[in-house]
Amino acid sequence: MTAPRSRLTAGIFAAIRGNRVPLPGREPAGVRGDTVIASYNIHKCVGTDKRFDPGRIASVIGEIGADIIALQEADQRFGERAGLLDLERLHRDSHLVAVPIEAFSPKGHGWHGNVLLLREGAVAKVHQLKLPGVEPRGALVVDLDLKTGPLRIIAAHLGLLRHSRAQQAEAILAVIEEAEHRPTLLIGDLNEWRMGRRSALKFLTPVFDPSATAVPSFPSRFPILALDRVMGSPHSLVTGVEVHNTPLARIASDHLPIKAFIDMKAVVSAGAETLPAEQG
Repeated sequence: MTAPRSRLTAGIFAAIRGNRVPLPGREPAGVRGDTVIASYNIHKCVGTDKRFDPGRIASVIGEIGADIIALQEADQRFGERAGLLDLERLHRDSHLVAVPIEAFSPKGHGWHGNVLLLREGAVAKVHQLKLPGVEPRGALVVDLDLKTGPLRIIAAHLGLLRHSRAQQAEAILAVIEEAEHRPTLLIGDLNEWRMGRRSALKFLTPVFDPSATAVPSFPSRFPILALDRVMGSPHSLVTGVEVHNTPLARIASDHLPIKAFIDMKAVVSAGAETLPAEQG
């Protein structure tokens, strides 16, 4: 428990300072990898000032500059469940395109509020996963063919109840076990602040390492809880994680975005595969 606690403590102070949290032993000095991944719970475009402002969210997404970004709470929760963002503006200003899916509602953008935006690359396969639990939750499982190699993204928003999160973690692992092997990222608001044995994310090990990439992102004005995560399999896929902590991000949503750097070329050149690499 000592190592996870020390990593969490370091992550808290790094997040408050707005600094990056590298992953020890995985990142050569000065090298950030070749692809930037991000996750952002946009809180239905309602900021900490209680103002609904989709344009402000779009500006934060532009600040992040990610190649791939997963969004949560991108649709209304009730009624028509309409999409809340201007996807054309995101394409025009940030060169990001939403991965095509069968939206949860006719006017919606996402699957249970999950949207995955991509700067470039080909979408090989999309699986819209309904997650178990008390609340209606879902995940997008997207196989991408990037210039740097094949990548699987699992973009998820897990439930508020620990028991539900444990079930959802096991459901995600079951999907990975049934799929072809490829480097995989699990990204999103996983709603888990606990570390170690009490964490529902422990069910993700050994495929993922939940403690290694935990940096506080909530609440946005003074982040102390690591609710938002980016985890890689193989573990060496993610070379560093940071919180995108800017004046605009602190007010645009109650979550701060998190940004991760991955090294696809190193993983592909090493011939690493998702499950055998971590279970062997």
